Amino acid sequence: MRIPLCTLLFATVTAFTPGSAAAQSRLKTIPPESYTADQQKAAEEFQAARKVPVFGPFEPLMYSPQVMNLARSMGDYLRYNSAIGNKLSELVILVTAREWSQDYEWHVHAPIAVKAGIGKEIVDAIADGRRPEGMTADEQVVYDFSVELHKNKRVSDQTYDRAEKLFGKKGVVDLTGINGYYTFLAMEMNMSRYQIPSDAKKLPRFPE
Repeated sequence: MRIPLCTLLFATVTAFTPGSAAAQSRLKTIPPESYTADQQKAAEEFQAARKVPVFGPFEPLMYSPQVMNLARSMGDYLRYNSAIGNKLSELVILVTAREWSQDYEWHVHAPIAVKAGIGKEIVDAIADGRRPEGMTADEQVVYDFSVELHKNKRVSDQTYDRAEKLFGKKGVVDLTGINGYYTFLAMEMNMSRYQIPSDAKKLPRFPE
């Protein structure tokens, strides 16, 4: 029996419609009372380092507690202590979240970026997929470096030289590391369909 094309198309669209069963989280948050010994150990180390229970992207990572704990450790440095500073690191995180259309990452970090000193108009432009106007010189360098990494998978000599002149060799390693780290978290959350709060606004989706 031949199935009408319109029926197939409807089934395909329905399968990927937000709110459908297929759009629900693939890796449900593990209740602490159900932790294995390795998960309990990782959760305790997370609590000791971050002063809060496991949250956000680290929840799906708890299915591999060793990966979760190593990721947390890397994030402790890249987010809070990198050579480019917290303000610019938030700009990198927004560029990464936008490139991966990662709603949770954006939902959490957009207000943090504004509080850190990134202009609201810059945040809005990145959300829209536009190059922001009115960026400071260091913001321009970080933005160009990050966008090139995501879109071109490498960085031009001109952009690299600008970044190294501003941040030094340690700085360009950290800048690349932040892009890579938040790409990793974005990939894990996109793969697991990690859910955002019901009142959070999703990023607009761009054509593939």
